Amino acid sequence: MEEIKSRVLEMAYLMLDGRRTVREVAKLIGFSKSTVHHDLTTKLEKFDYNLYLKVKDLLEYNKKVRHLRGGEATRLKYQQELQ
Repeated sequence: MEEIKSRVLEMAYLMLDGRRTVREVAKLIGFSKSTVHHDLTTKLEKFDYNLYLKVKDLLEYNKKVRHLRGGEATRLKYQQELQ
């Protein structure tokens, strides 16, 4: 149980420190996006509620701007193809 708690807290701090996305945290820590998202939305709440609220706010923000990130990625992709 202690190992899970330390993993979840590490994920949360990684996400908040760099204002990272779930995908970025998953890549850094070596777990799937699903595991990271599940840990941050269910398990973190039990371990550290205040930290959970901060992560929840960042998750909501990332959800609001994901269409902008996708559009930017597509723009860059086609821009590189033209060069």
